[in-house]
Amino acid sequence: MRLIKTGLNARASWHHTAPPTPEIDFGSYELVLPSEPYIEGVSHIPTRPVPKHIISPPYLGKHENDPFAGDPYTGDGRIELNGKDEMNLRRASNIAKMVLNAAKTWAKVGVTTEEIDAKVHDLIISHGAYPSPLGYAGFPRSCCTSVNNVIVHGIPDNRPLDDGDIVNIDITVYIDGFHGDTSQTFLVGTVDALGAELVEATNAALKIGIDACGPNRPFSEIGHKIHEFALAKRYSVNDQCTGHGIGRVFHRPPWILHFKNDEPGKMLPGHVFTIEPALVQGDKARGWMFPDGWTIATESGARSAQAEHTVLITETGVEVLT
Repeated sequence: MRLIKTGLNARASWHHTAPPTPEIDFGSYELVLPSEPYIEGVSHIPTRPVPKHIISPPYLGKHENDPFAGDPYTGDGRIELNGKDEMNLRRASNIAKMVLNAAKTWAKVGVTTEEIDAKVHDLIISHGAYPSPLGYAGFPRSCCTSVNNVIVHGIPDNRPLDDGDIVNIDITVYIDGFHGDTSQTFLVGTVDALGAELVEATNAALKIGIDACGPNRPFSEIGHKIHEFALAKRYSVNDQCTGHGIGRVFHRPPWILHFKNDEPGKMLPGHVFTIEPALVQGDKARGWMFPDGWTIATESGARSAQAEHTVLITETGVEVLT
């Protein structure tokens, strides 16, 4: 997920107090807030080792003051269909899908997201792949875990998952020079009806976005369709983060907006990108950043859910790779 940084300066936002009690009933769940004492940045978080035989992505250690996070891109992001690049892309996507399916079984009451991250890390490594988030722009973990009111980029930690939580687990793997990216929000234990409905609606929004894809269709239509659906369901769509082109590069154009927009450009055969809407309860979807510089939570305290697939535009339509 690409972050639109406008209005999300960690140094300005991390000291905010807890969001106010919402006027709307968002259901029963525990609000996730930064741990005290506040520590700015992530340099204090240890990273997991990766065996030397695993080929790492080129951006490791190159993100400082780099607008491309050490992962520059050229061209329009399309791959040649039916060739080696497509084969490698499919392999990365299949591993990401497999790991996410395994992570679903680990999202249980009492399990910490750090424990989930450790299992994700080991499973990815066991397939000869690299966990793409690890070291990307300094990110310290091998996946993202976003709980309840956290919209995106939650850093796995020692908080045990609680009965009634919802948790998004975002998996990206790198192998044979290509990334595969997918995520899903899972129900932990017994989730109240409002939380379960939010997750169901988010999955429906993702499908609607995918159904808007195909050769020569405008990229902007994805956001229009998702926005209209969310509005009808009385949810809002976070507009601070986007889907993105993916393949040899982790994040690159085309940027996929999940809200009404007038971005130019049409999908062409060979385009590969993620669709990953984050729906929020109520009509205020804006987020604020924790002191870690990554975790973005709703300003309102409402819950957010996200779902993501990597898709490929073919000569005749669209194919979900994850």
